[in-house]
Amino acid sequence: MLHSEHLYAQVKYHPFFNGIEKDDALQLLQQCTVKKYKQKEMIFYANKQREGLLLLLSGIAEVYVEAANGLHEVLEVIQAGELIGFSSLADFLGAPEKETKHMVEVRATRASEALLIPFEVISKRWDDQNVHDYLLTQVSHRLRDVYISLAEQVGSSRKLGENNTIVVRVQDMMSTPVVSVTPNTTIQEVAKIMMNKRTSSVIVIANEHVEGIITERDLVNRVLASNSYNTQSLTAKDIMTKNPITISRFSYFYDALSLLILNGMKHLPVMEGTKVVGVVTLSDLLRKKNENMMKTIQKIETADERTLPLIKLALYDVLATLIEGNVPTLHLLEVMKKLNDRVVNRCVELAISTIKENHKKIPPCQFCLYQMGSSGRGEQFLLTDQDHFLVFENSQEDQYFRVFSEELVRLLEKAGFSRCKGNMMSNYVSWRGDLTTWNDRLRGWTIQSTNENLLLAHNFFAHRMVYGDFNLHKQFEEAISGQLKRGKILFYRMKEVERQHQIPTLDQPIRSLFRLNRKQLDLKKEVLFPYHHSLQILSLEHGVSSGTSIEKIDRLIELNVVSQAFGNDLKIAVTEILRIYISHRWNQYQKGETLTSEVLFTFLTTREKEELMLSLKTLRELQQMVIVHV
Repeated sequence: MLHSEHLYAQVKYHPFFNGIEKDDALQLLQQCTVKKYKQKEMIFYANKQREGLLLLLSGIAEVYVEAANGLHEVLEVIQAGELIGFSSLADFLGAPEKETKHMVEVRATRASEALLIPFEVISKRWDDQNVHDYLLTQVSHRLRDVYISLAEQVGSSRKLGENNTIVVRVQDMMSTPVVSVTPNTTIQEVAKIMMNKRTSSVIVIANEHVEGIITERDLVNRVLASNSYNTQSLTAKDIMTKNPITISRFSYFYDALSLLILNGMKHLPVMEGTKVVGVVTLSDLLRKKNENMMKTIQKIETADERTLPLIKLALYDVLATLIEGNVPTLHLLEVMKKLNDRVVNRCVELAISTIKENHKKIPPCQFCLYQMGSSGRGEQFLLTDQDHFLVFENSQEDQYFRVFSEELVRLLEKAGFSRCKGNMMSNYVSWRGDLTTWNDRLRGWTIQSTNENLLLAHNFFAHRMVYGDFNLHKQFEEAISGQLKRGKILFYRMKEVERQHQIPTLDQPIRSLFRLNRKQLDLKKEVLFPYHHSLQILSLEHGVSSGTSIEKIDRLIELNVVSQAFGNDLKIAVTEILRIYISHRWNQYQKGETLTSEVLFTFLTTREKEELMLSLKTLRELQQMVIVHV
């Protein structure tokens, strides 16, 4: 047990403890336990009873499902300040027990520290409406992400032709022939058949009809772990799972994956009409879906200075697969964001390790690394230039972070991120500092809103934390919020500039489009930049200072700044622009051409032109909302 002022300081701003008196918080903390985990150490095992929720204080953890060949499918990355173990809330709320309670496992991807919040403490905070709302929101968000991901993937796979390598029928992945037993087969015989056939499940069939399924887990949980002394008399019908969920052999890969995940299963009988013709397992599906992805992740996680240059090609292999498979744009960007973040985190770890080895020094205080620009907006798919800044606790430790930043920039460059031509990187003193330094810097931008300061501010406010201490991040966000309340001059100047760079419209009919003087459109300068700036201004005016563009739209919807309908229209519009932009840049990269953002109308299909016109109209509407009151 750890009861200290230090622990209280770490958690007092977290929604679970925020808003209660210090003495009350300390009493609750006395009932909690601080746990430390080494890199790659297991935090939660599958099917092991949870004792409560874990609040990650430092480090990073991964929630994953075990797949074939020793690989793992990572379902979620948990960072400092986030909770682990939401599935255990079902136990806390008294939900009926299911046969498979916890399929997933959790491990630390780097040395981590976590606070175990037992159910007893959760019950004491449950009646607090803020805590109740926070937990419900977190669960809802994670469930939403799972559904959105599955829906996008299923939708994507069904759009493609059957000859596309991404679309795989269940019949192409199932195990055959079917290993079966009758309802009256003894358990001893069932176990012997499974061992001899080297299978993890058998189908129970009577009169050519599927009666049930028996898995290795059934044998362990219902036979070996039972207290019954009459196991000798048990038969297949006594322990089988009756009337199992099945799938057609002609169904697609993603249909099977969604069935298994959403129903908490690992085995799925495959049917042709009323006849069982095979079995497909979760391991089969995960191996097929993520073999390329997992190889890339392994390359990133184990990269050293010598192998860093190999990561770029691995990332582009994944990107090529996503583009060729017509994976939805937002999902593509989310995948690439997570992979790019892993690269940055690995470079941070290598920088810290190098300084420790060469200078015998470790980070002297807590710090946060933020990405800006396209990476900060969650829209970086090709490895472009670096945009990042540092925030640290103690101004007297700048010497360490100067050395750290130089090392980080060097390593990121080796990984494929070129140096920023505008010098917006943390190895420049103007892009690092403690809270006081950043407060003064922000105050200067808000008071002296010159064109140069506006450029700096726009890039800064497209930021997102990718590494660091959660509590320091919260303090930094609070400092930004305080400055924004006095930012009227800054907002006025931002709007004034945007009024001079309005998003163009193409209202003419398609047939007259080519008679216009305009033959091309610069998607970055004429569309994406004005859109991002407009969204940024609107978000800042309502206290939203960080996050990806989609996260900002969602936040504006929650704040009733824009309607749900218009927010959805914005997402559709920018998704279409980004889809064209990504396709355009990727084609240029493959051909070895200079990367530009100018798209010629002659290379767009009629449908793309129609979508482009509608998208520009929607994004211009957002811009008009922002600049109308200048």
